[in-house]
Amino acid sequence: MTVLRLARSELKRMTGGLLPKLTILALTLVPLLYGAVYLYANWDPYGKLNQIDAALVVEDSGASSADGTRLEAGRKVADSLVEGHVFNWQTVSSAEAADQGVSSGQYAFALKIPRDFSANLVSPGSFDAANQAMLNVTTNDANNYLLGTIVDKLTTAVHSTVAKEVGQETANQLLTGFGTIHSQMLKAADGARDLAGGVSSLHDGSASLHQGTSSLRNGTGELVAGQRKLLDGANTLNAGAGQLAGGLRELNDKTSTLPADTQRLADGAAQVAAGNAALNTKLQGMAGQLASAEQASAQAQRGRVVASDGRLVAAGVITQAQADAILADYDANTAPAPSGAAAAFQGAAAQVQQLADGSAAVSAGAAQLAGAAPALSDAVGKASAGADQLVGGTAELAAGQQNALAGAEKLAQGAQQLDDGAARLESGSAKASDGAGTLATELAKGAGKVPNPNDAKKDSLAKVMADPVAVSNVSQAKAGSYGAGLAPFFLTLALWIGVFMLIQAMRPVTQRALASNAPTWKIAVGGWLPFLAVAAVQASLLTLVVDVGLGLDPAHPVLMWVLMLAAAMAFSAIIQGVVALLGSPGKLVVLILLVLQLVSSGGTFPWQTTPEPLHVVHQLLPMGYVVNGMRHLIYGADLASILPTMLGLVGYTLLGLAMSAVAVRKHKFWTLKTLKPEIAL
Repeated sequence: MTVLRLARSELKRMTGGLLPKLTILALTLVPLLYGAVYLYANWDPYGKLNQIDAALVVEDSGASSADGTRLEAGRKVADSLVEGHVFNWQTVSSAEAADQGVSSGQYAFALKIPRDFSANLVSPGSFDAANQAMLNVTTNDANNYLLGTIVDKLTTAVHSTVAKEVGQETANQLLTGFGTIHSQMLKAADGARDLAGGVSSLHDGSASLHQGTSSLRNGTGELVAGQRKLLDGANTLNAGAGQLAGGLRELNDKTSTLPADTQRLADGAAQVAAGNAALNTKLQGMAGQLASAEQASAQAQRGRVVASDGRLVAAGVITQAQADAILADYDANTAPAPSGAAAAFQGAAAQVQQLADGSAAVSAGAAQLAGAAPALSDAVGKASAGADQLVGGTAELAAGQQNALAGAEKLAQGAQQLDDGAARLESGSAKASDGAGTLATELAKGAGKVPNPNDAKKDSLAKVMADPVAVSNVSQAKAGSYGAGLAPFFLTLALWIGVFMLIQAMRPVTQRALASNAPTWKIAVGGWLPFLAVAAVQASLLTLVVDVGLGLDPAHPVLMWVLMLAAAMAFSAIIQGVVALLGSPGKLVVLILLVLQLVSSGGTFPWQTTPEPLHVVHQLLPMGYVVNGMRHLIYGADLASILPTMLGLVGYTLLGLAMSAVAVRKHKFWTLKTLKPEIAL
């Protein structure tokens, strides 16, 4: 019995009637129903998201940026979302209504733009306390778990777009501010240069003022010295007047006791009269001289004061009104100073001496001139009273001169302070001139260091500052759609399930073959070939429908079909060998192998993310290698791994055939368990 006759015998048994033929047809379509239908249902789910209702709440009240531009970021984001048609956005009036709709399942999720969204976006531009602009998302996993992940990607994209746009605007304003600072610093440098020139002029003026105040200080010193001399003269005059008054009082006392000898007194009286006349003349002359001297001294002193005030006014120390007040105060408090008073009074004293001599002669005839004595006594009393008045006048003159000296000393003290202030002003203006020059130089240097980009460069810099990191994504091999991404896993899985379903209706090894004398390997291969034939049809039909019907468009369609056939070969050999060796419990083992390969093949997530024990399963079982090879052939990646994968599948086929051979050898010896198995599935 040949291998082909054994295989044909099993196939004829499976197609001997209408129902067996329908069964084979149904089993052939199992991978198609599982793989193709599932891929059809999930071919492009992201392209159908616009059929999902989502609530959109816009409460943003807008805000004004630093340059006065009105920003309506919330409305702009909402319009962009609606125009994008990613979801079927439904505008809702309030956040509470949106949350209620998500809770009831009316909306898949809700996106809420709060009232302060625009205000928080522009807050960094004014350097106030900046707050993040929030997009509030409400999801409900009871509606769909994966929808939360999709919404996260959407909101992340919205966040990135808005942040980039607003960041670019803020950076543009910042760079514009730098340009403004640059121009203002240049203006400040020009102003500092003008200030340096003005301060230099101030220094020259302060130097001239210092010279004037020095001259004023010297003049006031001379004024004080002259006032002291005038005070000394006034004191001397007062002392002389006191002596005169004392002599006259003494004379009055002495003449009051003259004898009443009028005869002898007549000659003396004539002499006394002549002496008194001469005394009167001299005294009158002395008074005139004293008045003239006082007037001349007062005019000279007043002239000095006027000259000093004029210099102070010219120097700008005092105003003309202050100078007039000083002159008026001087005129009110300064009495005329006598000139030559001592000499005049000395002459008067000589005459008085002559009078004394005459009085001595008169005293000799006092007894005879008793009748004339009262007249003489009256005249002497009057002279004594006049001398007393003269003493009072000279005392007032001395007091006034004392006041004038005090005023002159204050004036000299003020002139000294004024000169010191002028010196400090001169020194300070020199430093200020140097500082203003340094300020102008440093401002010009600083303006050169402040960036002043033009509009084109400013826009370029603003874009970089708003989005400093860009990702250049180069995809060496890319799936065209979500379904294409799942295709390697589900095509491979469908092949395993298709063969698994065959084992439910087809016998791994026939009893007739076991009863024959055919070699073991022929029986094993003959039992496997029917599985291979149906599995090959399953793989070919599945490949055709997915490529043509769903539009998978693999990069290497022929190699993909060959790999599908190789996978069908390996899977059918393994499943047929396991069930042939273990019998009905082998079906459970095949199911367990299916589950292990589901979680370890890396069909969805990379197999490296699975627990460590499953890494070993991935390395041992064939499905992971088939999934990886299918990805390379469908997406157009490197083909270096295809040949090792093919050789590996051949090895799995040989392993399955080896198990089938062991099963044939084992089952050629019948036992009670053969006639009555412990379990049958």
